[in-house]
Amino acid sequence: MADNFDLTVIGSGPGGYVAAIRAAQLGMKVAVVEKWPTFGGTCLNIGCIPSKALLHASELFDEAGHQFRQFGIEATPTLNLEQMLRHKDDTVTANVSGIEFLFKNNKITAFRGTGSIPAPGKVLVTPESGPGQTIETRNIVIASGSVPIGLPGITIDEERVVSSTGALGFRQVPKRLLVIGGGIIGLELGSVWSRLGARVTVVEFLDRILPGLDSEAARQMQRTLQKQGFEFRLGAKVTAVDKRADGTLAARLEPAAGGEALVLETDAVLVAVGRKPFTDGLGLEVAGVALDERGRIRTDHNFKTNVPGIYAIGDVVAGPMLAHKAMDEGHAVAEIIAGQKPHVNYTTVPSVMYTSPEVAWIGKSEDELKAAGIEYKAGKFPYTANGRAKAMLATQGYVKILADVTTDRVLGAQIISKSAGEMIHEIAVLMEFSGSAEDLGRTMHAHPTMSEAIKEAALMCGDGAIHI
Repeated sequence: MADNFDLTVIGSGPGGYVAAIRAAQLGMKVAVVEKWPTFGGTCLNIGCIPSKALLHASELFDEAGHQFRQFGIEATPTLNLEQMLRHKDDTVTANVSGIEFLFKNNKITAFRGTGSIPAPGKVLVTPESGPGQTIETRNIVIASGSVPIGLPGITIDEERVVSSTGALGFRQVPKRLLVIGGGIIGLELGSVWSRLGARVTVVEFLDRILPGLDSEAARQMQRTLQKQGFEFRLGAKVTAVDKRADGTLAARLEPAAGGEALVLETDAVLVAVGRKPFTDGLGLEVAGVALDERGRIRTDHNFKTNVPGIYAIGDVVAGPMLAHKAMDEGHAVAEIIAGQKPHVNYTTVPSVMYTSPEVAWIGKSEDELKAAGIEYKAGKFPYTANGRAKAMLATQGYVKILADVTTDRVLGAQIISKSAGEMIHEIAVLMEFSGSAEDLGRTMHAHPTMSEAIKEAALMCGDGAIHI
């Protein structure tokens, strides 16, 4: 038997490690169970962090080859893919090492192996080899994350037919890359390899890309990516991928509504149709923990499952599968266990796609407001009218603010621009305090900055912007 703990967290991803650290800060004796050899879960090891390393590096490569000359810089870049991948790996190592340091600094006990729950108050840790051990614990937080969804008829080998994991490590740039899925993951990773020389085709079952994003923003991003070389086949599905004798792949493409199929030749396929909660091996049935119809763990507003002392957060529960959402839930659940009364505001969860330009959005879209019958006003300001954007040759995109007609309260926003993911938080803070478009429009912004477009869009919800 291992020592008794106040809290044991299963999983050390963004939700799990934040829950563990916050609980330790609050004076709890904390254990973390992690089956991987490194901490950080999907996000730090094979998700958010390595993909952003490649997105940044490939964007610099693309800029050097296509945009530097306009700034008076003569350069002909040469791709060293091995070094680029090494940079990605070094970035991952630095981040996961940081989590290990934080665990030690906060006196958190780490157990290596698969965690399962044989009964309330107990966690069985089963290592890859050797005997297991049982942890006695007052509380359990399940933060086991998610895994990619596969497709029938398509075998992922993580070499040429890959999930997001394999797409982070191609050892050579594929001449042709077929991306199945027009969501954030597929478009981000497609952007990486497109910039490095791949011809990218995106197949999406729906008649649009980026479901959940404001439809105007989604249309603009599709046009932008098409200009960058992407080809889109919407309203279609891939039902099979076969390997040919000459080493190429043959993907069977069918209309989503039915009809005649065709075959697309490609050199690599990325399956990026979404993710699903990872609950395999947790022993939830034995412990009596209830799931919903989509395989997610059922919780109440305090992250409690139906079994006393067992909580769940992150990708295994309802809500967007985003690292920052899991982190906020991890912070909150630790405080709830400690007897405090925190909250997570799900109306102000920002989303970001780190393409070029970036797309960031928060709150309600125009589509959602129209569907709900909410009267709103929209203020939109283009980056073609922003001085800093012109100086940076970054005039693609706009800021759109959506506010209630009666109260002027900001209900949502979208930003398409360079560094949109950094700028969206100004609007997040405003919405957290139920601020109005006038509040935002009257807030002084430094000049010249990209963020001035936010102020101007807010002014468009009133008497009008100054610079348009």
